[in-house]
Amino acid sequence: MQIQVHSDKHIEGSARLVEWVSASVASKLERFDDELTRIVVHLHDDNGAKAGAHDKRCQIEARPKGLQPLSVTHKSESLEQSIDGAIEKLHHALEHQFGKLRSKRATPLQADEAVDIPGQDALLREDFLAEEQLRALP
Repeated sequence: MQIQVHSDKHIEGSARLVEWVSASVASKLERFDDELTRIVVHLHDDNGAKAGAHDKRCQIEARPKGLQPLSVTHKSESLEQSIDGAIEKLHHALEHQFGKLRSKRATPLQADEAVDIPGQDALLREDFLAEEQLRALP
C-alpha cells in the first residue's frame, strides 16, 4: 500500500510530518494492506493564519483493488485530532465495505446447489415418495 501526504500552504509539509502521518495511517490500516493500492492524505487549514474551532481538515482517500475509491473527511481544532479522526472514519468505512463483500461471498447455498450430507439423498427420496403417495390418494 502506497501512502501519499499532501498539505496546503498553511501547513508546513515537512518530512517529519509526512513520516508521522504515513506511520499513523499504516499502523491503523495495516489489516487492509493487501486490499488497498494507495492512500492519499490531504491536510488543510481552512482559516489559514486565523485561529478557529474546527479549522484543521484531514481528507483521506483510499483506493481498494478493483473497487471505487473511498473518501472520508474529519475537521477538528488540531491537526493531530483531525488526522486521527479521519483515520478512524476510514477504518470503519473499510471494515464496512470489505465486510459486505465477505458476506456476499459467504451467502447461503442456493436452492440448485447440492450439499453432500450423508444419508440426505435417502431422506429426500423418502419425502418425495411420501408426497407422491399423498397426491395419488383420491
